[in-house]
Amino acid sequence: MMSMKEFHQDFIQSILSDALSRGLMKSQAFYDQVCEELVSIGDLTVNYSSAEYLKSGIEVHGYDYDEERKVLTLLVHQFFQEDDIQTLTKSHINTKFNRLKSFYAKCISGLYTQMEETSDAHSMAYNIYRYKIDNEVDKIRLVLITDGKSTRNLTELPSEEFDGTLLEYRVIDIEYIYKVYLSDSSGEFEVITDLPCLEIPTSSDKYQSYLAFLKGDTLVDIYDRFGQKLFEQNVRTFLQFKGGVNKGIKNTIEYNPEMFFAYNNGITATATNVEFDSKGNISKIENFQIVNGGQTTSAIYAAKKNSKIDVSKVSVQMKLSVVREKDKQSEYVSKISEYANTQNKVNKSDFFSNSPFHKEMKSYSNRVWVPAGGGSQRRTHWYYERVRGEYLNEQAYLSNSEKVKFQLENPKQQLFDKTFLSKSENSWLQKPEIVSRGAQYSFAAFADHITNWLDRDELAITENYFKDAVARIILFRDVEKLISTAEWYDNGFRAQTVAYSVSYLSHLVEKTGQVLNFNLIWEEQKLPNTLIDHLNLITKEVYNSITNPPEGSANAAQWCKKVSCWETVKQIKLNIVIDKKLLIDKSELKYINREEKKEKRIDNGIEAQVLVVGVSNEAWKKIYEYYKNYETNAGISLTQLDILRKMAQGYLSLPSEKQCKILLQLYERALDEGATA
Repeated sequence: MMSMKEFHQDFIQSILSDALSRGLMKSQAFYDQVCEELVSIGDLTVNYSSAEYLKSGIEVHGYDYDEERKVLTLLVHQFFQEDDIQTLTKSHINTKFNRLKSFYAKCISGLYTQMEETSDAHSMAYNIYRYKIDNEVDKIRLVLITDGKSTRNLTELPSEEFDGTLLEYRVIDIEYIYKVYLSDSSGEFEVITDLPCLEIPTSSDKYQSYLAFLKGDTLVDIYDRFGQKLFEQNVRTFLQFKGGVNKGIKNTIEYNPEMFFAYNNGITATATNVEFDSKGNISKIENFQIVNGGQTTSAIYAAKKNSKIDVSKVSVQMKLSVVREKDKQSEYVSKISEYANTQNKVNKSDFFSNSPFHKEMKSYSNRVWVPAGGGSQRRTHWYYERVRGEYLNEQAYLSNSEKVKFQLENPKQQLFDKTFLSKSENSWLQKPEIVSRGAQYSFAAFADHITNWLDRDELAITENYFKDAVARIILFRDVEKLISTAEWYDNGFRAQTVAYSVSYLSHLVEKTGQVLNFNLIWEEQKLPNTLIDHLNLITKEVYNSITNPPEGSANAAQWCKKVSCWETVKQIKLNIVIDKKLLIDKSELKYINREEKKEKRIDNGIEAQVLVVGVSNEAWKKIYEYYKNYETNAGISLTQLDILRKMAQGYLSLPSEKQCKILLQLYERALDEGATA
């Protein structure tokens, strides 16, 4: 495993590369990258916003508000940017936290009235003031993010009371970041409890299950402490009390709490380890994840916190599975979540992490070479990071020479992940209001789009799509740089301006009746000069539009999240005629895609044959017995079963392409259902 020192060096280089490719200050690239990870693991909510405000005695770089728990988080960073890990001193910590406290104190006194209304900071200060005035803050968290290392006694700072509100301190240092980046989970955290349980006998060495129950107050306390970290791997969003099921839960809690155990399905959870006390009760749960029962948890919490309902008589049943193979935890959690989520309708896109989209994008990422440019003869790849930390982990066991070769072929500035991809794709799909709501909303919308697309056309993700998607990433990043260096840019709402500008360009192209020739961008790995000229004009006018919301809108940040904002931006009249050299006919694009799909169909057929022939005869026999025993409810036809029988009995030494496709589907389904190893 990569050491923390090695990780730090690689991490700093990644920050520098990100800053260069996106036109950001290095400290901003560091802060943005870490906060995006904190959102993904549940340390911050989807409401997180970046907003910088620096004055004498005041420093803040962003804020977050957890609506359900009424927790306000203010963030600041200390970026050393040194080759060696620096020590975060007590002086650093005290200075940063005192500046955050000063900012909060001024906010609740009406600081927003003295600020420029078109700035991110004004929106932040106004919202903080409103939360306080409306009595919507039960807890304040001050968070310091750093690439330095602090001693344990400095990171565990005692809470205090500030203006009648509980105030907590948190230091996110390089050690914590290291654990997050090299883990598929939300890092190490423990739930200390006292739960009577029943161990369920199993012959599996992969997991152990227990039946237990939680009292309502216990569940509230756990959620109060850990919040969204408990649901980091749960794909569903809380519905509050809007749905019929949640109303029913609330009514049961309020009027029939003693019947809750009988009426409610309870929660399904996972962990990496549990410990027991002398009475055989569960005393500690490591990496507790609620994969089904999010709305049950939310409803009980809201009943106590918001409606002041007594939940002490509520008992919630819990099925807890301890996943013994830690490296496979994400895989098991995803499957348990998918099979357990039956109480409410769950969209297929909610399980997008299992989509073949990722496998295909990764495959193209590995084998499609980037055109060499600038006189260089070296060929490179655009690296698609399917899983967090994959880029670093792939280098962990390489020799120095192999690592150098890997980094030359997969340069950091050509690394992208599914979250960034979702922002660039949604922007081109003319959904800037979705992108403006944050990375998690953007990713959910992108998952919906891809899932529906693949339902209609399973061959949709071709090499041409991969190249075009990369071209759109180049476009998105270059627009970021154009805005950052523009004379008119006033350091506010950059992310929103990027999304709306790309969407506006897409809208202009759409009106021509043609499509943008992304191959021009792919071949040159940069934007054509004529396109840059168009974007210089577009970005300025878009910025002026979105930072001047209509009367009645709270602020520009909220305005940008509305469809009506996009409708307004589309009405901007610019004297732009898209250069014909940048466009291609839709008929030509259809021909290209049709030919690509033919080639992909052939490749898929060959791949299926290779995979099917590679499965042992014993495995096919086992699969056949499984489906034969359950043929009345297995959902497969007699024809499919007959092909499987012939394969199991050795009559098909070389199955046809069509037979291989059927056999592969049956094999993967059996594997998924645990019928074969």
